[in-house]
Amino acid sequence: MYAAVVKLSIDPAQAPAAAAAFTEDILPRVRTAPGLVASYWLDPVDGHGLAFVVFDTEVHARESTPPTADWSAPGVTIHGTDIRRVAVNL
Repeated sequence: MYAAVVKLSIDPAQAPAAAAAFTEDILPRVRTAPGLVASYWLDPVDGHGLAFVVFDTEVHARESTPPTADWSAPGVTIHGTDIRRVAVNL
């Protein structure tokens, strides 16, 4: 398995629009992404958020997360995606 750790920031003034785009557009695409195992989205702290999205293969992880996949939303800046092999799963 491979995890994509997506680092992002959210403009607080646009947080409601960002949340709507997440719920209506981004989350449905992630739910149906090939090889999805699980996803965890952490509440932002001081405007900075993290998503951990786990896939069955590295290829699926890279194809389904930024910068390859478009996760654009109002007021959201994607700062990077780190793909790592899952070493232990409990």
